[in-house]
Amino acid sequence: MTASPTPLLVVGDALLDHDVRGRADRLAPDAPVPVVHGARRSSRPGGAALAALLAAADGRPVTLVTALGDDEASHTLRDLLAGRVELVEVPLDGSLSSKTRILAGDRPLLRLDDGEGRARAATAAAADAVDAATGILVADYGRGTAEVLRDVLAAAAGRAPLVWDPHPKGGPPVRGVRLATPSAREARTFAGRADRHAEPADTDGLRSAGRDARALIRAWRAQSVAVTLGERGALLSHGETPLLVPTPATAAGDPCGAGDRFAATAAALLADGAFTETAVQAAVHAATRYVTEGGARSVAAGTESRPVPLEAPAEEDGTADAVRTAARVRAAGGTVVAAGGCFDVLHAGHVALLQAARRVGDCLIVCVNSDASVRRRKGAGRPLVPAVDRVRVLRALECVDAVVVFDEDTPERVLSELRPHVWAKGGDYALTSLPEQPLVESWGGQVLLLPYLDGRSTTRLARRAAQAPAPGGAR
Repeated sequence: MTASPTPLLVVGDALLDHDVRGRADRLAPDAPVPVVHGARRSSRPGGAALAALLAAADGRPVTLVTALGDDEASHTLRDLLAGRVELVEVPLDGSLSSKTRILAGDRPLLRLDDGEGRARAATAAAADAVDAATGILVADYGRGTAEVLRDVLAAAAGRAPLVWDPHPKGGPPVRGVRLATPSAREARTFAGRADRHAEPADTDGLRSAGRDARALIRAWRAQSVAVTLGERGALLSHGETPLLVPTPATAAGDPCGAGDRFAATAAALLADGAFTETAVQAAVHAATRYVTEGGARSVAAGTESRPVPLEAPAEEDGTADAVRTAARVRAAGGTVVAAGGCFDVLHAGHVALLQAARRVGDCLIVCVNSDASVRRRKGAGRPLVPAVDRVRVLRALECVDAVVVFDEDTPERVLSELRPHVWAKGGDYALTSLPEQPLVESWGGQVLLLPYLDGRSTTRLARRAAQAPAPGGAR
């Protein structure tokens, strides 16, 4: 039986974000500025509210302690969070901060900021929520919520895993936080304040990030610091040699909110008892998937989902996660590609096929025959590699976004749930009738054959491995 996820408390400054997204293919006649037309408007929680929403979307009970008032933006945010996270409010002086982005596709052109409200004071209910928390994320956006609760947060850091996502306009983390998660720019700013003799940034950023992390561990008395590096991943330091956690794939898309996705995932896993290295690795994967699958746009569409764990339990077939991945990409206007096979002893032919399939669209979901299905197709001696290991190897490929295992002889059932735009098969099927083709075409999908590297096959590899070594070859 799978244990229930540990509840998470998020403390910080909520924002309200608006996007006005359209097309920009010409300049205005009266000024050299883009003309945005066909605009679509959407609103979503931002700041600490976004971090709380993302953690709740993982199926986790989440309580958000934040400052809200009687203004229109505060009322809108309450409506957006209703039924999704539990709210504990502290009073707000002024109106809730909101941001409006004008975008052409995923490219921001302009941002309008409104509201300068700040948290006025702590409340007994907010302090009680912190005292009772078993896992805490502080999403500090410099508007006072963390500051008015600073004393009670400092006490909590000694008994519960506490992750602090800092902001240059806010204060430093309290002493003893389990993990602080500044961006590279934030780390440079904070380290410069802590060390007047800080060296200038280096060209590749990694040495600077490592130096800054060490300086912040000393200055903040933090147990660890993970400097987020955008598309390069994150650099985790406990004060000595840092650990670089690279992204599993190049994420092209809107990065707005990726830092919140990172911090929320790390805090949730630390609350569950994970090691810091495990939590940071999962957080990098989650942030990458968040950007790839639509980022802020998918949150506004209400299709956010939990990240794929680093290693799914063997009894899970991955269908639910694959369906969520397809839904997010589809909601963001992307193309869903699926490919299938046994993938027993992954070889260069498999990798070439999967890489080509991923280039066709915006996500690749791999449908894998179960062990029983492989035996029916290939014989009693197969598979050579059990499904749980085949899935783990496939998930490790940069080009693969999700993996689903099916037990039938053909993948029609999972295809009906995924409804991909493209079903990709190797070119060796060119003269074969594919039973799934009518199904894929029934919802407007397309079956696409891709080149297959000649001479590569698991059967051939198995035969070669079984051959006796040449005379004198063994020692």
